[in-house]
Amino acid sequence: MGLGKTLLFRSINMFLVLFSTILITVILLGPTLDKLLVDAVRNQVIDEVNQGTLKFQNPEERSSYINNQIQFRSKTLGLDQDSFNPSKLIHRVVSVMTLDLGKSHFFTSDFGSSNVRDIIIEKVPKTLLLFTTATILVTIIGIFLGAYVAGKEGSWWDKFNSLIAIFSNSFPSWWVAMIMILVFAFTLHIFPARATPLSSPSDPNYIFDLLYHMTLPLITLVIVSFGSWAYIVRYFLINILNEDFIYAKRTMGISKRKILYSHALRNAGPPVATAVGLGLASSFGGSIITEAVFDWPGMGKLFYDAIGLLDIPIIIGLTYVGTLIFLVTIFITDIAYSLLDPRVKGS
Repeated sequence: MGLGKTLLFRSINMFLVLFSTILITVILLGPTLDKLLVDAVRNQVIDEVNQGTLKFQNPEERSSYINNQIQFRSKTLGLDQDSFNPSKLIHRVVSVMTLDLGKSHFFTSDFGSSNVRDIIIEKVPKTLLLFTTATILVTIIGIFLGAYVAGKEGSWWDKFNSLIAIFSNSFPSWWVAMIMILVFAFTLHIFPARATPLSSPSDPNYIFDLLYHMTLPLITLVIVSFGSWAYIVRYFLINILNEDFIYAKRTMGISKRKILYSHALRNAGPPVATAVGLGLASSFGGSIITEAVFDWPGMGKLFYDAIGLLDIPIIIGLTYVGTLIFLVTIFITDIAYSLLDPRVKGS
């Protein structure tokens, strides 16, 4: 299968996965969403009646007017149909995939918009900034540290790196985050306990305030992840260092350092790129706990708050955007692997 056909197949598969995910989400949350929308319509009609100039002769007439308005507006919004009606489900899925996400019941953007699309678009860059930066730093540290210990297999450094990988994966990220807050925020007073910037987004210094508040979460993510990354790189490199072509280069008199960094590390590129892509994609999935602990104003914190308040439009919108980011990351990883490994192109 050529590269073009592979990309086409991956694109179709990505679309089907995305469509299926949103369909399942809408099926699970549809009844709750309909109930909340009906309640919102009822409250809206009652507020209009209480604040309006309409006069009613008796309570029965007022009640009849309210019920008729609720039925009319519910029918206009399609709330009179069953939540599992196929046409209604497809319409909702298409609306979500075209970013027609409706309005939030509890949240607004920094500029006062209750539109779910505006709220999420405002949060996405902050999550991407934190976790993409952390992934880049972890990858750089992991590659150099992993390459270093791979060249010293069995040494004290190699064993120490394995010990770091074990410990970094033994403790949950939220626990490490709380320890970091306790030490650097409450004891040393170096960084703020909350990662939400105090300045307004319209402030010219907002970006610097944001980066300052991002420092502690970023350091925590690097500490939690770099050990396992170094171990992964070491594992790939040691396997390559045992290949026949490496022995041939050694017999040619090529220095061990050049073999390690110029030949072995280059051949480890495809699996390392795959690991980077998978790590970045999975980090977005774990953003809920990390952002909630640090109060970082990204998608994860918004998701956490939306679940607590049962804001269904926000939950559906974040599920869609999170799934889309995950699939696009995997898609880019597939392309990178195809470009780095000639065997994939010709397969």
